[in-house]
Amino acid sequence: MAPQAPSSARAAPEHRVAVPLTLPEDLAPQAGGLEVEASGAAMGVTWTLKAVTLPGLGAQVLARTVQDRLDRVVAEMSTWEPASHISAFNRAPVGAWQDLPEGFAQVMACALEMAARGQGAFDPTIGRLTDLWGFGPPGPVATPPTPQMVAEALAQAGWDRLDFDPVGRRLRQPGGLSLDLSGIAKGFGVDEAARALLRLGVRDFLLEVGGELRGEGLKPDGQPWWVALERLEGEVESQTPILLALCGQSVATSGDYRRYMIHEGRRLAHTLDPRTGRPSESGVACVSVLHAQAMVADAWCTLLSVLGADEGLTLCAAHHIPARFLIHTKKGLEERLSPAFQALLED
Repeated sequence: MAPQAPSSARAAPEHRVAVPLTLPEDLAPQAGGLEVEASGAAMGVTWTLKAVTLPGLGAQVLARTVQDRLDRVVAEMSTWEPASHISAFNRAPVGAWQDLPEGFAQVMACALEMAARGQGAFDPTIGRLTDLWGFGPPGPVATPPTPQMVAEALAQAGWDRLDFDPVGRRLRQPGGLSLDLSGIAKGFGVDEAARALLRLGVRDFLLEVGGELRGEGLKPDGQPWWVALERLEGEVESQTPILLALCGQSVATSGDYRRYMIHEGRRLAHTLDPRTGRPSESGVACVSVLHAQAMVADAWCTLLSVLGADEGLTLCAAHHIPARFLIHTKKGLEERLSPAFQALLED
């Protein structure tokens, strides 16, 4: 997914445009604002920020603000960090209760809600499976795990094994369970960094973290922050690009084109199906979701990548989720849109 800046609010005729939120009538560019850029690296990906700011609040201050929030999420929820809160929980003995930082507790509450909604197709407890397939901290594996190894890891997983106290912000280790929040934590990082920028008084910005974006306000020229959903190799040539104007909205994208392993000529997606313990075989090449919260958009992307287009679109329709699927077919990649996404294009 990449930023795009047309010369006017109307996109070129060959593009389709979705504005996920009607722009408020009183929304206007910040007087005297200057557009600055900043970038960095965190959570195993790079991040970029374009923002309209005032003198005295330059790019360095904004960069430190974003970096600090993302680093804090890593310190709490990264399994790559041995000293993180999530790593401590994964090492905890049977029956141990662990106090969670506020952000960690928010992510767990959302993750468990999504697990229930997807009936297990989204599960934050598949850390051992992630490692077995070579997508976790131990690194890549030469060959896929055996069915017995998968079965043993599945037996130790299960979101319904967790005891979560949202009021007391506590989580109980049932024994042998390993959390993996990679399908939701990056989105939360985007939200946290965005909230920190808003607290600074920065009201107009476009923040991108590893392909997930959050837009607020307008550019100095009065344009919204335009982003284009990225095109993939194999996409039908007649497919017209989609531009999104983000204002108080986030868009997340997940797909098998980012991380995968090759075994005996087959590409195995990094998105695991928690119901089988194996890489997802849903046929989804990529899915993008719009939501006010990047954390929620991130989790929906993970869930829909596992469910596939048919079941996923049914769930999107039930919950009014704007989602765009690209599905592998013999003729290339086929696009399918949820009713809520289609309605955006028709506005």
